[in-house]
Amino acid sequence: MSELKQTLNIAMIGHGFIGKVHSNAFHQVGHFFQTPFQPRLKVVCGRDREKLEAVASQWGWEEIATDWRTVVDRKDIQVVDIAVPNVLHAPIAIAAAAAGKIVLCEKPLAMSLDEAERMAAAVRQVPNLVWFNYRRVPAVAFAKMLLSEGRVGQIFHYRALYLNQSGSNPTKASGWRYQRAVAGSGTTGDLLSHSVDLALDLNGKITELMAMTKTFVPARDVDDAVVVMARFANGSIGSFEASRFAPGSRNRNSFEINGSQGMLRFNLENLNNLEIFDATEPANLQVAGNRPQSSLCRELLEAWSHHRLRAHLHRNTG
Repeated sequence: MSELKQTLNIAMIGHGFIGKVHSNAFHQVGHFFQTPFQPRLKVVCGRDREKLEAVASQWGWEEIATDWRTVVDRKDIQVVDIAVPNVLHAPIAIAAAAAGKIVLCEKPLAMSLDEAERMAAAVRQVPNLVWFNYRRVPAVAFAKMLLSEGRVGQIFHYRALYLNQSGSNPTKASGWRYQRAVAGSGTTGDLLSHSVDLALDLNGKITELMAMTKTFVPARDVDDAVVVMARFANGSIGSFEASRFAPGSRNRNSFEINGSQGMLRFNLENLNNLEIFDATEPANLQVAGNRPQSSLCRELLEAWSHHRLRAHLHRNTG
């Protein structure tokens, strides 16, 4: 007999691109993970009724609403999913937490440090998350497992890039992402936040940093590119670069980690590959990639076949 699951009624505030991504995630989660909950797409909320009706019809939302305040206060809603422009993250999250809801919020979390701290304080008594989804890419979770097992040894360098070419598209110049009053920042919040989250997960706390930003289009009041140098608590040093002005990069979220016993390298544009270099092998076998002759690669292939990665993912997704 199948396990009886607890239904969670979800209210999603926002119905744009990310709203569609979240709708798909709610539909798919039960196909990939054993969870005691059954998501129910109860109500989707936004300002444009016509677009709301189209989204509800396409993705199976039961109801639509145009006032997020009334939705947050509904007694039949257990989860509030925040998928709106950044300027609305704090007021919705704080109100939802006060109403005792589970709070799921898009990134970047807030418009300022003060807002972020108030949001964090508000949700301390309720389940919550920020949608940093790249931690869950199987190759990235695999890298996390190898690092936790000490396979790369002492970490020396952490390098990260997040590049795309969207900034040079003139049709996007007037969107909310390019308005500081609505977005809070540009590439820093939109792209760099993902790179920093992965670095914190894979390499630990950042203790010191310095950065520079650049806006290439004078009419914009947000940053188009950002470069960061950082020190980590584990003694390694890091560099981060994020840009919306990188022709040839569709969604290049990548990192490279160099340690005393080897290297790990990942690029989201090559989603299912994790490059591995084992410096403990004899010199003639030290080749980056999945080399069958390598004892490390044999162990990694064996780990896959015995579902160790699956178990690791299950543990870390709760």
